[in-house]
Order: sequence, then C-alpha cells, then structure tokens
Amino acid sequence: MRINLPHPTDFASLANPNLPEGLTGIATDSRECREGDLYIALTGERMDGHEFVSNAFEQCASAALVARDRASGSSKEIIVDDPLTALGEMANEWRRQFDIPIIGITGSNGKTTTKDLLAHALSDSETVYATEGNFNTSIGLPLTLLSMPKDTTVAVLEMGANQPGDIKILCDISQPTHGLITNIAPAHLEGFGTIEAVAETKAAMFRALTEGTAFVNAADPRIVTLPIPNEKITFGITPDCDFPADIHHEEDGTITLTVDSEEVPTGSQNLSFAKNVIASAALAVTLGLNWDQFRKAIQTFMPPKGRCQVRLFNDITIIDDTYNANLESTEAAIDYLAAFSGGGRRMLVFGDMFELGDSSQEQHRKVGEKCINAQLDALFTVGQETIHTDAAASLLPFHQHFDSKEALAEALKDSVKSGDHLLVKGSRGMEMETVIEELVAA
Repeated sequence: MRINLPHPTDFASLANPNLPEGLTGIATDSRECREGDLYIALTGERMDGHEFVSNAFEQCASAALVARDRASGSSKEIIVDDPLTALGEMANEWRRQFDIPIIGITGSNGKTTTKDLLAHALSDSETVYATEGNFNTSIGLPLTLLSMPKDTTVAVLEMGANQPGDIKILCDISQPTHGLITNIAPAHLEGFGTIEAVAETKAAMFRALTEGTAFVNAADPRIVTLPIPNEKITFGITPDCDFPADIHHEEDGTITLTVDSEEVPTGSQNLSFAKNVIASAALAVTLGLNWDQFRKAIQTFMPPKGRCQVRLFNDITIIDDTYNANLESTEAAIDYLAAFSGGGRRMLVFGDMFELGDSSQEQHRKVGEKCINAQLDALFTVGQETIHTDAAASLLPFHQHFDSKEALAEALKDSVKSGDHLLVKGSRGMEMETVIEELVAA
C-alpha cells in the first residue's frame, strides 16, 4: 500500500518530531517507495517488512519507521516500539486536526456499498473523503486518514474486522462522530469463532460514540440489543423506528422504497442494495441532505465493480457479484437472481466462501439448499468447500462441481445460451471474476 500526503508541510511536526521535513508519501511496500516517502516496516504472519528496509532506501525513501529490536542503525531509521501502532498514532494526530463529521461504517455485509452510496449522496453539498478499495484495516484505515485533504468537510470511513478487537482499534484511531453497523452475520468465523464474538467486536463502533450518534438497524435483532452510550437514530424495514421503510416491487421487478413517508425508487431488483439505500438515507438526511437530493443521488449511483453489477453479453445476463461472499450475502444474491423477470434459466456459478472455520461445511450446504428453495435451474461450483454445496443441491435440474476455474469456464461456454441469467459469486480469494472474463472472451 502507498499513499500521497496532501499535507507534507504539516505532517512531520504533527506525527513524530523525529521525522524529516518534506515527506510526501507513505508506503508499506518497499517496492512502491518513491523519493520523499516514509516506509513503514510492518511485521505480518508471512513477511517482515524490516527485511526490505534497505530496498526502500534504494527506492529513494527518505526515512523508515522500524521496531526498536529490529533497527539496523541507519540514520534514516526512526525507531519506535511498534511501527503499526505508531502509524495509527500518526493517523489519529492528523484526524484530531478536523472538527467535522467522521462517519464510521462496519457490518458483515453491505458496508462498502453503504459507504459508497453515502459518499456519493453527500458529495452534492459537501467535500467528502471516503475509504477507497480495501483500505479498511488496521493498516489501510490509518493510511486513509493520513491522506485526507485539509478541505474535507465529511469523512466516510469503512471499517473491516477479521478478529476480535479490530473495530475498537480502528475507532480509537479514527474517533468517529457517527457510527453505523449495517448488520451482524456469521462472517470471518475462522478469526472470531462464534457469531457472538462477531457481535461483540462490531459493538465497539457504538461504544466509541460516547459523544456521537449511533445509527441502529432496528430490523437486525443482534444490533438492537447492543448498548448505546449516547444518541441513537434507528432505521430499517420495521415500523418502530426513526426511519421506517417499506418495500414495493414495480412491474419491471425493481424496488421502490418508502422511507419515512418518502418514496425512493432504487432502480434495482436487489434487496440487499435496497437495504443499503435505507441505511444511507438515515445518515444522509440526518446530516442535512434533503430527500430530493437523496433521490437524485440514488438514480446516478453506479455500484462498485464486482458488487451485483449486471452485464449483458450475447443476450446473456451476467450478475457479477464476485467481490466477496459469505452465507448471508450469497443467499441475498440468489434471491436477486431468482427475482429477475423474463424467460431463460437462472444459474449460479459459485466459488468457495473463506474464513468460516468449523461452520464452513454447514454454510456451504446451506447455499445448496437455498438454490433448491429458490428453484434455480443450474449450479456450477468450484473449490474445496463448494463440493458440499453441490452435494446439497442434488435436486436441481443440473448441478456440477469442478476442480478448476478453467474447467468450469469451458463448461459454461458449452452450457449457457441466449436468455440465461448467470450469477457469479465467491470469496475475494477465489477471484471468480476470471470466470466471467473467460466466458465473455469466448
């Protein structure tokens, strides 16, 4: 990862008195270092950044942040107890220079789309700075904050968690003034162990808001029980909240929402997207956006790549939802596929869901059962765990498991035909978008 510093003249004095003047960027990968960069030597499970300090200097880095016990004695090294902690402290110091709404968004599903929706909506009246890409971790979030321009009037920060305590660390760094948990579902169980541990970790978002406002999904039973230390605003597909929402399906299958008595056409058949719209509406309107502005923003919003993007290829509808996958998001995507109007077969192309721990087999089987309940016409699976999905989908008209994505892609070329609807889904590490690329290149 690498960022440019939009405020190089202020950074050294604010972040660490030992840093040289004139730093223009920060990099955690020595190969990305440029002249004027500060290299952060991070230690991970498989790699130690200290081994690449000399390479960073060869790339013209101006300085390197290194751990005390790994320092080599170079005059360009700034020695700290822990480079990752020091990076967070720098980011927190820069964040303290801003007296603006800092919005933290976390959740098991939908946090990226909700973040992007909100940033898009608020950009009509504010100078918005938002998390980009996967910069939502203990490394990425500090880098996001450190690259925030001085003229920012609203920051929208996505926060991800893979293990207990992650959200607390990110909130300590970013000090959000507003916080939203989209939902709590069994994701990343390999790192958490239980859904209760997931809920406890996500709850840190609300605990951080001792002087802020929590946005509570009143339709999520795990969220409504979380303690709120200060103000709260509730939303959801339930009548008993501040932003109550109803769902209406138009003749073309798209969803129109009624949120707090205001009609909001989503232009989408995707229920998960509609829920993201409700969450972003609660935040945007609370922050001063009027409903006409919000409706316009939804009409002009383009979903991020790999998040239920609909593509037409040779009269085949391809739903690209390849960015990531867990059980809840996969079941929602299947509902989206099943809701498509018109003829043609409805087919799921499914790769492994990662980080599910001991529940992996069960959750992959549930996807197969969901395919049957949704009356899909075909299931194509690939990976180590989706063999359980294939086994559970034995009642489908067609189902087949493949050992490689290459074999899967070849089978799809022979199977799909005009009018078919194809949903492609899998965890990020499966890179299921390559299957789409193979298909459309045929």
